Amino acid sequence: MERRKFLTTAGVGAAATALAAPAIAQEAPSFAWRLTSGFPRTLDTIWGAAEVIAKICSDATDGKFQIQPFPAGEIVPNPEAVDAVSSNTVEMAHTCSYYYIGKDPTFALGTAVPFSLNARGMNAWLYERGGEDMLNTFYAKYNMIGFASGNTGVQMGGWWRKEINSVADLAGVKMRIAGLGGRVMEALGVVPQQIPGGDIYPSLERGTIDAAEWVGPYDDEKLGLNQVAPYYYYPGFWEGGPAIHTFINLDRWNELPASYQAILRSACATANQDMLAKYDARNPVALRSLVAGGAQLRAYPEDVLTAALTAANEIFTQISSENEDFKTIWESQTAFRNEHNLWNQVAEYTFDTFQIRNRPRG
Repeated sequence: MERRKFLTTAGVGAAATALAAPAIAQEAPSFAWRLTSGFPRTLDTIWGAAEVIAKICSDATDGKFQIQPFPAGEIVPNPEAVDAVSSNTVEMAHTCSYYYIGKDPTFALGTAVPFSLNARGMNAWLYERGGEDMLNTFYAKYNMIGFASGNTGVQMGGWWRKEINSVADLAGVKMRIAGLGGRVMEALGVVPQQIPGGDIYPSLERGTIDAAEWVGPYDDEKLGLNQVAPYYYYPGFWEGGPAIHTFINLDRWNELPASYQAILRSACATANQDMLAKYDARNPVALRSLVAGGAQLRAYPEDVLTAALTAANEIFTQISSENEDFKTIWESQTAFRNEHNLWNQVAEYTFDTFQIRNRPRG
């Protein structure tokens, strides 16, 4: 008797659970957001981070949280992306914070500034040393919250029509370069130009500019920059570990259930690691291809690097004296950079340089 009662009760309980599950799922709210990217679809690695985020958010919510990415300029020109998110014209943007230094130079610190952190250091500062919270205190002034959603790793120093043998060779050169790197190069005699990625090739081809930096071998080959400028310089000292951010309208963010917020943050973190892994895997292959095709690799002369470091420190000091937001975040980054570089000197640098010296031995 008791056995029959148990089986009957258990059956009812199982049926109730089966009926309740869809009802609970139906209670989850639906959201349909638009994301404007700062990048063209053809640059699949950097553009692709937005697609990674959208897929994770959809998959993890059974399609309830839909994000539709749009390439740069399709619904919002990239220079207006922050304004569009701030005003809720679009809910999200995936772009580089440093594109918006015209609003406030503090935006540069969300991506990269010359001679700052490498990719691992940037992630460590963001996630473990309060960097993300400090940046979001700043971004909140623009009615946004932001999460790192990609990193290219250290970039190349760009494509040049002529060789650079000393600082004197930089005078009057018109160069496409973003962020505070442009101000540093300007101090060395360069005339910086702000040009979207998709417009770099025609600008070099027409001679509107004399040099241009973008990301690194994989993207640069896709853009065909090797076809219009022969000299490929390294390193891109202005971008040691540039973070790309997802910016979200703060009001829309606050409307999301906590579970959706957690999913979106996790999606951004996944995109962050995914992009770096892809560039690390694809850049070596592309670099070999570029060199085989005639690209002339050149290291920046020591006097260029030294002059750039001096100029960068002067610029950071000057901005810090006028801008408390910049000062607070820059001092935090600098303090951590010094700790991080000490550790790198002891372990990572020693290991890497030994490996590189012995690469011919297999």
